[in-house]
Amino acid sequence: MSSTAKAADVIEAFKQKGFAFVDKTDDGWFRLHGQLRPPQADSGYLCEVQIDSTFFDLPRIRLLEIPPELLATVPHLGAGGELCYLAKGTIVLDIYDPVGQSLACLQRAAYVLGQIMSGEMIEDLAEEFFAYWDGLLCFVDIQGQGLGRQNCIVAQAEGDSLWFVTDNEDRTMKKLKSLGFHVTDKTVLTYRIKTSAQPRPLASHWPPETVGDILLWQSTLDPRCRRKIHDRIKEGERKKVNGVLIVIESPLMTYGFAALYDRQIPAKMSKFADRRDSSYGLKVLPISVVKIDDRYLSQRNIPKLKTLAGKNLAVVGCGTIGGYLADMLVKAGAGTCGGKLTLVDFDRLLPQNIGRHRLGFPDLLLNKAVAMAKELKRQAPGAEIRALPVDVRKAQLGELDLIIDATGEESLGHWLCEHYPHPIPMLSVWIEGPGTAVRTLMRTNASGACYRCLWHSNRRGELRSTLAPLPEILAGHGCEGLYVPFPASVSVHAASLGAEMALDWANGIYSPALRTRLIDRTQQLSTPDCDPQRDQECPICNS
Repeated sequence: MSSTAKAADVIEAFKQKGFAFVDKTDDGWFRLHGQLRPPQADSGYLCEVQIDSTFFDLPRIRLLEIPPELLATVPHLGAGGELCYLAKGTIVLDIYDPVGQSLACLQRAAYVLGQIMSGEMIEDLAEEFFAYWDGLLCFVDIQGQGLGRQNCIVAQAEGDSLWFVTDNEDRTMKKLKSLGFHVTDKTVLTYRIKTSAQPRPLASHWPPETVGDILLWQSTLDPRCRRKIHDRIKEGERKKVNGVLIVIESPLMTYGFAALYDRQIPAKMSKFADRRDSSYGLKVLPISVVKIDDRYLSQRNIPKLKTLAGKNLAVVGCGTIGGYLADMLVKAGAGTCGGKLTLVDFDRLLPQNIGRHRLGFPDLLLNKAVAMAKELKRQAPGAEIRALPVDVRKAQLGELDLIIDATGEESLGHWLCEHYPHPIPMLSVWIEGPGTAVRTLMRTNASGACYRCLWHSNRRGELRSTLAPLPEILAGHGCEGLYVPFPASVSVHAASLGAEMALDWANGIYSPALRTRLIDRTQQLSTPDCDPQRDQECPICNS
């Protein structure tokens, strides 16, 4: 059926529900008007339905008349009457049933409106708080727990002023420099306050326009927080500044507002205010807080889990595995919050490396560790990343929480096991055959196998990755130009498995210590993930 015929059927189906076609929107959606009637209701409310002409997106539904009995702020209903009846991403529309799916959305919208009218969804206001608290942007780069007075940097971006609240000016300045922002000599008096209450809009009066409104709102959430806010605003007034920025840390999110000390505007007094206190009438502006601290950025995608922040890690080998792995480790918090990531590699990036390396042509002929550290600092300016462009056998790595062997060189892996013995945890990551399988081994205790132990087991036919012998494929010309060919995707597989294991280690998960992922689907897995014990023939573990 053509899209035109589908559209005609949908419009006709809505006509049967009392909706009339109006026109098309600027982005090509069909616009219809009609009555949205909640279940068991005697009457409905005039609404507009916009339907995607391709039927991929949910219909947009907006009330053209707001029920007068509703409070100023209710869940799932925007200020312009926009109705949030389904969360995007929670449902996939059947494009082959546009009529049924569109009518189902209309029915769902009517049901949600009925819930709103009966006050059943008021708890959802906490989750929707940001929809009702939209203001000037303020970036917060705070990793510590310190409260009270904070440093606020004012930067310029395309003529607009941006606020950056920080507890480490050097770290934040690196981030601003990487963005190309111009830092001014201006500052804003800023205070950080903590509350135990999740924010939600005040249904009777929203949004707050004055300090009095803010204090009334906070008194319904956390009276102690209300007093702290009031004290800080009066403190700013005594300092005779133009305004004060209040950043509030709640269990759900960070939010804030600015109070403006404009004595030229007559104070609008709250009926709950002490009329001798002029601060109640000060104008306030909501602030949309955007967190940019390294701890938040690394933990956002793995909530309730520990990251690699605060750990001292070393990656030996910044080649095809180590380059991708170092990138993933930084995204998981490595080098942040007092931790350090050390990259070790004495080799240079050559043209033949580029096809499967994290680095590219601009880094050609540079030392891999130095170039990789530079690239990672560009992406994560606040991270502490050290490059050691030397042979690891001559390197001074210092105290480590975890050493990672990403060289893929068997003899060097054995040397690392001997020179960094237990109790230093060691993670080995490598590729077997021409990209046949990727493997990792974590040594965290004296009884567990080391990388050398696995070599002895493999010689006896034990703990191998595949049932059949690994293929031996070499490409290139001449003895010095031969190499094992496999695509960059295999390197990413290996790095991903290594990053997964490093995060497990950070969270106290050490089993299974040996993990294998088959890449070549023509092969059969020989050894399931397991916890191999040290081998009696290993000269390192039995010395």
